[in-house]
Amino acid sequence: MDMENELNLSLRPGVANRLARHPLLIQAKPIRQKVSNTYYDTPDLRLQRESVVVRDRKRGSTCLSSVKRVSVSERRPTSDAEWAVAATPGELDFSHVADSSLRQWLESVRQELRPAFTTSFTRDAWLLEPRAGVRIELALDRGWIEAQGRRQPICEVGLELLSGEVADLFSAAGELQTELPLHPESCSKFQRGYRVLTDQALQVVKAVPVASDAGMTAIAAFRTIARSCLKHLQGNEQGVRESDNPEFVHQARVAIRRLRSAIRVWKPLLPESFVNEFDPLWRELAQKLGETRNWDVFLAETLPAIVAAFSAGGEHARLTRYARQRCAINRRAARGALAADGYSRLLLEFTAAVMALPESDQDRLERFAPRCLDKRAKQVRRLAAEALESDAAARHRLRVAYKRLRYALEFFAPLFPGERLRSYHVSASSLQELLGRLNDLAVAGQLTDEALPGEPGEAIRCWLEAQSESLLPELRSALDDFHRQAVPWRA
Repeated sequence: MDMENELNLSLRPGVANRLARHPLLIQAKPIRQKVSNTYYDTPDLRLQRESVVVRDRKRGSTCLSSVKRVSVSERRPTSDAEWAVAATPGELDFSHVADSSLRQWLESVRQELRPAFTTSFTRDAWLLEPRAGVRIELALDRGWIEAQGRRQPICEVGLELLSGEVADLFSAAGELQTELPLHPESCSKFQRGYRVLTDQALQVVKAVPVASDAGMTAIAAFRTIARSCLKHLQGNEQGVRESDNPEFVHQARVAIRRLRSAIRVWKPLLPESFVNEFDPLWRELAQKLGETRNWDVFLAETLPAIVAAFSAGGEHARLTRYARQRCAINRRAARGALAADGYSRLLLEFTAAVMALPESDQDRLERFAPRCLDKRAKQVRRLAAEALESDAAARHRLRVAYKRLRYALEFFAPLFPGERLRSYHVSASSLQELLGRLNDLAVAGQLTDEALPGEPGEAIRCWLEAQSESLLPELRSALDDFHRQAVPWRA
């Protein structure tokens, strides 16, 4: 969703008719229009690659032909430059495009342009005026995306702020959400159209670099990072709900972990009420996904090694059956967590709170970042000494501390470009990977104890402990390498 002045919320078709009866809409009269968009591209999708949109749009009796460049780095494509002219559908005319290089390029591919996909829907639009000075257009779109004989339904609510504050937009969305199962939509009709066109399977989405810079206030940077984490999470939510690929759960969990790390990094500057309200909610959701992730890793990575080591015994067969059952149970729980109304409310309420955070020019990111990184590096050094001389719990604490340091480095990376940052980050990532392997073995011991309590699982648990012990010299070496790295933020 574009969180500046628009919100898009998906709605189940079976409950869409209830929208008109919501108290916010009772006094308003809707305007109904038929809307049809035809998007053009070459057979090899050159326009998509060049981030150019050519579209015929028919709205009521009006037909416009438009060309625009879009920014694809945001959650929804946003127009960098757009040119539109009244036209007959299908008669592409680029003479009105002011960008001469773009116009020439479009003329060069004109003969290859074909209708790629259409979005056709009925739009019921209401003008809401919840208080003096606030005007919000609410639109309910119901119809279809069609391409190559395939169809995908459209049923979504759009809120556009015409006048007022962004908080008014979220307030209206929150009121609607109390009566209706509205979910923040992370993908535009345009983006979904290309997915229908290419019949693309769900793709795992990973985190991308965050566009922070030294001139930002610290809160503006937090806002950018929080939005990036939400984009990462929502990019994987459909995969969690609909796919058995464990990587969707893994990436959703990583997104939440990065978000919670950001909340901890910025905690000194965030309102106490913000942290107290939202961090427990994200922690609860992370725990639900974490249980699923633990069994996924155990089944896919640790169990095969156990089976190979204990092929002569029968315990591994019992362990395998139990692990598969727990994977299935926890996957259903993860799907339920991301399909629940509470998750939809959390996304909307957290976004609203992030957008409303007060800023101060006194807290510049370039001054804030080194203090945060110093604190986390100091914590890592303290825990490293304990980890080598203690147990799995101490190594887990060190692993968590390293993750927080690594995430903070990634958040602040644009402030410290250069080889020192790259070398430091590579060393930290390698160490975290090793600590992750140690953690997987420790968790495997706990899961084995759950599946085979007492004597039946004793031999397997001892074998897992031995595997952990064999990695400790490698851990010591990796720690020594990391501590030799010069910190990039104190160059």
